[in-house]
Amino acid sequence: MAYPHVFAPLILRHKTLRNRVVFGAHTANMARGGLPGPQHVAYYRERALGGAAMVVVEPVPVHPAAVLTRGNFTPGSDAVIPAFRKVTDAVKAEGAVILQQLYHVGAHGDQDNAWHPSWSPSGGPSWHDSDGSHAMTEAEIEETIEGFVLAARRCHQAGFDGVEVWAAYHALPDQFWTPFSNTRDDRWGGSLENRTRFSREICHRIRAACGDDFIVGLAVNDEPDVPVALGRESLAEIVALHDAEGAMDYVTCGSGSYFDFYKLMPTFLYPEKLSVDLAQTLKGVVQQAIVTSESHIRTPENAEDVLRSRQADLVSIVRGQIADPHLVNKAAAGRAEDVRGCISCNQMCWGRRSRDYWISCLVNPSAGREWEWGGDRFEKKGAGKVLVVGGGPAGMEAARAAAERGFAVTLAEAGPDLGGQFRLAGLQPRRGQITDLMGWYDRQLRSLGVDVRLNHYMDAEDIAAFGADHLALATGSLPDEDGFQRAMTHLTRLPGIDRGRVWSPEDILTRTARPGPRVIVLDEGGNWRGCGTAWALAEAGHQVTLVTPDGLVGKELQRSAADFPLRKRLAGLVVRFVTESAIAEWLGNGGGADVVSLLTGAVERIEADDLVMSTVNRSDTALPAELTRLGVSYSQLGDAAAPRMAALAFHDGRKWALELA
Repeated sequence: MAYPHVFAPLILRHKTLRNRVVFGAHTANMARGGLPGPQHVAYYRERALGGAAMVVVEPVPVHPAAVLTRGNFTPGSDAVIPAFRKVTDAVKAEGAVILQQLYHVGAHGDQDNAWHPSWSPSGGPSWHDSDGSHAMTEAEIEETIEGFVLAARRCHQAGFDGVEVWAAYHALPDQFWTPFSNTRDDRWGGSLENRTRFSREICHRIRAACGDDFIVGLAVNDEPDVPVALGRESLAEIVALHDAEGAMDYVTCGSGSYFDFYKLMPTFLYPEKLSVDLAQTLKGVVQQAIVTSESHIRTPENAEDVLRSRQADLVSIVRGQIADPHLVNKAAAGRAEDVRGCISCNQMCWGRRSRDYWISCLVNPSAGREWEWGGDRFEKKGAGKVLVVGGGPAGMEAARAAAERGFAVTLAEAGPDLGGQFRLAGLQPRRGQITDLMGWYDRQLRSLGVDVRLNHYMDAEDIAAFGADHLALATGSLPDEDGFQRAMTHLTRLPGIDRGRVWSPEDILTRTARPGPRVIVLDEGGNWRGCGTAWALAEAGHQVTLVTPDGLVGKELQRSAADFPLRKRLAGLVVRFVTESAIAEWLGNGGGADVVSLLTGAVERIEADDLVMSTVNRSDTALPAELTRLGVSYSQLGDAAAPRMAALAFHDGRKWALELA
């Protein structure tokens, strides 16, 4: 077996886990009316079906003050019990152990959602929004502890095998532990025993209420970069105290916190296996509890490395199993090369959750849609001849999914490689996971017998002569040749664009352009297309000025918790930021550009040899018009329908293939 440590069983209190992989707690945000429904059932069942040994269902708030999202479960209501029973029954039927996380974010609540003052040990400010919090009275502390116990009792009645008490990321238990946020002078503050009384009482009372055969876990986090956060040694002392009392059966180690949210769901900007240092520290102090490492473990190889090194007893792979719910079973069957890898982009998991939507996945559009699409499997078979024109994200996924359903598929790509513009994104710094994904598609398409034709341009007559039963146009989009900027609507064409040396990000990444030493990048989208290109240029030694109409560089990357780490990288490369500005005129011939402030109207001349315009692309309408003239029916997918994010192109491809009859 390629991963002997991953597939070694482990006893957790009264349960035997079939392997060492956990699908850890995260907010899927799918509740309707505060209750889990078919969407939840199918989402968690798919990961249990895929081989996860233990599933930790997303946190339930234990008190009205703890509500954080629109998709949160209803706190303090027995109505959740029969609804959760459907989730636990489904997961257990697939052989997995199932727990639920219990949480209270304390000072960091969302009062817009909760309609309740946030409660905290000493009334500190929130790092979630700009609000303050209410310092808890003794009675409110007892009320909150009882809220944890009652929530755990409902979990027990709903069929959960245990609960995980969320003390990570400076949540309420951590707020009690941390002297910075706990300045109380009563029995809940001061000494270590007093500061840990809140969490120890919660764990012990849950055990008393739910019985000895009920698993109790504790979630903590590593935050070495914030001085006021607890260090590893302090956390080890706290965990050792809980362990000595038998307060918990396992402890899960994450990274980041509300103080530094970017490491909570680390993107590709961070190293992998972020929490192993804390996990290894805690393994050195616990006598009874099992230790789980959770942060940025993406692959079976990551998991095996951590377990073989004895840095942890369990690993939690969350985004990796969102991207491929069957990761564990594929690894067990010796098919790790068939695992669709998470690319650590956060665009549709945290990116959607940050906007208070239910989560999905860029590379696996079935995530969150298992209840309507049948999971990451294709049980509805079809027959017929399919032609997909264009091998970008939409075309690759349409061809793969159609072939898996049994259609005879031909994929025609005009260029020498599959991937389209998304492949180019993989050429930006630290984005090699995209290139890995392109390799996965190549292997899948060939193993499914798809006739992949590279360097194969097809015009309307070629397509008509092919005689497909089903035709998808996934021909992508092209950069706008006029240099139109949304911030400059009175200019339909950039003044001076005909003077030359004006490029698109695609020109830079394909090396069609050979820019001079000084480059201006106009980033209209606030996303990786412009920002990643600026990073690539700066890393290659160019002097880069990044101009954006937004108030900050990487505005859209705030959704995926990537904006600040990116700006930090760019600043380290001495990239100049010019915000809330646009290009008034390109002067060419080394003269640079006149850049206008959208705030004051003042114009600054910035010297540059080249200008890169990262503006909205345009779809090509000529081919669809010609096919319509010839009477050929077709579907347009991805950017061919409208220029959008890659996630929506993958979605278009999957959805189209599923609907083929």
